[in-house]
Amino acid sequence: MIEQVFQLSTTDERTVEKILYDENVHYLHMVFNRGEGLPLHYSDSNVYMTVLRGTLSIGLDDQEIHTYPGSTMLKIPYQTRMNVSNQDDATLELIVVKTPAPRS
Repeated sequence: MIEQVFQLSTTDERTVEKILYDENVHYLHMVFNRGEGLPLHYSDSNVYMTVLRGTLSIGLDDQEIHTYPGSTMLKIPYQTRMNVSNQDDATLELIVVKTPAPRS
């Protein structure tokens, strides 16, 4: 078999899954309920964030918080301060791709 297969969980519970972590890319699957999210942090690579369902609330650097619905993709530059959360009632589900893979 040439391909590698990775399975994402199907859940409404808080989840941060490292689906693929290699020298080329970091591919994460995240699920957050209302009031949940990530700690305030700086992007350690270029970040591509796809909202699969729900509404993403995100504050970048000194910007006010913006909201993005499902079927939206954001491109966030390296070293951007990120405040990622779900401030909506619906479950938020995201795919986060970091490239190049951070050197941590």
